[in-house]
Amino acid sequence: MSVLEGSRHSSPSPESPGTPSQPPVYHRHNSKTKYSDLARAAIMTSASSTPRLEAEPSLNHVAYHSSLMPPPKSAFGRIPSKSLPHGANSMGRALTDTPLPSAPGSPQISARGSAPPSGSATPKLRATTLDIPGLTRSKVSPNGQISERDVGAKLVIIMVGLPARGKSYIVKKIARYLNWLQHPTRIFNVGDRRRVAAGRGKPIPDRTTEALRESVRRMSSNTGAGSQDTADHDLLPPPAVKTDILVNGEVAKLDALSPTSPPPTNGTLSPESNPEPIQLPAPEPMDQSASFFDPQNTTGKRLREQVAHETLDELLKYVLEDGGSVGILDATNHTQERRLSLIKHIRDRDENINVLFLESRCQDKNLLEANMRLKLSGPDYRGKDPVSALRDFQQRVEQYEKSYQKLDDFEEEHNMAYCSMIDVGRKMISFQVKGFLSIQTVTYLMNFNLAPRQIWITRHGESMDNVAGKIGGDSSLSPNGVRYAKALEKFVGEQWKLWEENQARKQANTHFPPLPGDTTPPNPEYTAQTLVERNFCVWTSMLKRSIETSQFFNEDEYDIKQMRMLDELNAGYMEGMTYSEIRHKFQHEYELRKRDKLSYRYPGPGGEGYLDVINRLGKVILEIERMTDHALIIGHRSISRVLLAYFMGLKQEDISDLDVPLGVLYMLEPRPYGVEFKAFRWDPVSDEFRYEPDYRMRRAIDPQA
Repeated sequence: MSVLEGSRHSSPSPESPGTPSQPPVYHRHNSKTKYSDLARAAIMTSASSTPRLEAEPSLNHVAYHSSLMPPPKSAFGRIPSKSLPHGANSMGRALTDTPLPSAPGSPQISARGSAPPSGSATPKLRATTLDIPGLTRSKVSPNGQISERDVGAKLVIIMVGLPARGKSYIVKKIARYLNWLQHPTRIFNVGDRRRVAAGRGKPIPDRTTEALRESVRRMSSNTGAGSQDTADHDLLPPPAVKTDILVNGEVAKLDALSPTSPPPTNGTLSPESNPEPIQLPAPEPMDQSASFFDPQNTTGKRLREQVAHETLDELLKYVLEDGGSVGILDATNHTQERRLSLIKHIRDRDENINVLFLESRCQDKNLLEANMRLKLSGPDYRGKDPVSALRDFQQRVEQYEKSYQKLDDFEEEHNMAYCSMIDVGRKMISFQVKGFLSIQTVTYLMNFNLAPRQIWITRHGESMDNVAGKIGGDSSLSPNGVRYAKALEKFVGEQWKLWEENQARKQANTHFPPLPGDTTPPNPEYTAQTLVERNFCVWTSMLKRSIETSQFFNEDEYDIKQMRMLDELNAGYMEGMTYSEIRHKFQHEYELRKRDKLSYRYPGPGGEGYLDVINRLGKVILEIERMTDHALIIGHRSISRVLLAYFMGLKQEDISDLDVPLGVLYMLEPRPYGVEFKAFRWDPVSDEFRYEPDYRMRRAIDPQA
């Protein structure tokens, strides 16, 4: 029996006080009615628009009361909604989510899966299309950053590989690149936390929980390993101290960039911030030799698993709660069992975040040998005899090899996205790499190499517009600028020759196994190809002042090329004006730029901002990482700032204010644990470049520039 043929078939009962009248409902098959079709249609229309004040049927009772309950928590806790900005200048301000929907819910559209529908306080289940700061804009992300609720667009990278396979080198490069693209990225190194937990490393504030410390103390007391005297070992600090994650292997030297920064706490809290700090006794140091990594060592295995999951929890908190877009777990993760446990741990927290396993394998014996030499200068072997350290490290690798399982069919059967790098990109295997950030990462990995080389960056020589204080334009060099161009060609040629001689000397003095007193090579790619003379590229922009600075370089010796990507930031309507003129003629624009120089874009045809420069320099960065040649880049102020920010791993807020004066030449030499940086300043009196050992990156003296 249909609904219309059931209880509602009979005529309605008389009205009761306070209850709206209900229209009569008739048998749907009864063709003989006392109302015409037009009247019946009017009655039904009136019924559908009449408000119902009665209680809903019992079938909807639970749903009705559920609608009055607070919104359910998401995978990472309830997200507080934020009010939208008001006023004419509200566009461009960062929003964390969209406004509450005003349209009524549709009964025809059901939520995807069992999760609540995407709204103002819930994460989006599916990733949005690409988000590029400065180039894309939406309600949820007016500045192009991946929004807080777009969990499906975020990425967790899990490293896989035996020791001495270059994993830490790779993750630092990835983090530096993604941060430079304005996608907040952080590295979480399990080895660092393992050394702290075992009482052998420096404390990592705010990274080791009390539960982990307690478990380590229990493990230490059970094994009986290590000395009873803990005075020589650092105490694990209270977990309330904030720490910076190293993106480029070391903290960038930016003392002058943060003049108001508080003094370092040296791992302790000030009395004002915590009058009664919790002091926990240090765990007895556990044996960190090769036997610690034996698969049969249950205590060591339990500690490694504990630390790995604690570190993963920190990573997930950063990505899901603290505004991060990418978190990288740096560890061996060498068994299928470990990788499955990590995946389960992540999915228990959130089912939608992207996960990419990234494996580094070495089949080239020369590369592996060089990597092992580099490992001897790491924190596990610092200050130890190189011969015995090498022997212990080789034994450690053998312990891992007993249980190592490479990424293969098992991951494919479980639909786990992965990318395997063999010999630092000589061969790459990928599976199910689909997300925007995942593809960005893999594309980058396909372009970089470990070849030792030098990268030089400088601004053009002084131009006539520089003399007049004008920005932009396309003027020629001043007489001083021409002198700088001549001195630049002479100095770079001399440095090229010295570099080749030094590399030949290092190659001749390399021994393996290392001898006492030996130092590790500056770069792991030390093969026979190192002695081959490398090309030297000179790149300029398409503007006169940059091209003229390269005029004295011999095209038979140097590969000279002009690139439009290296052009100065276009100032739109303000091209050819001084900052004083801009302040008086465009006061509003002047204040907007002063408030947020990084995100500001000059108005007018062709007007650009720093985010535009970052995006057009992306191809240049990939080319620099791909090639094995030396390069001299003769750029402009904005170009030099953005390139130096990439190589030095500078913070986002420091890019647009970096001091890059005329007459300074920067040398960058990629190293396995960072970048060697040197600055040379041209002396107009002696017409020579002088090395400045105390040069530090700092804010520009003129805040307008």
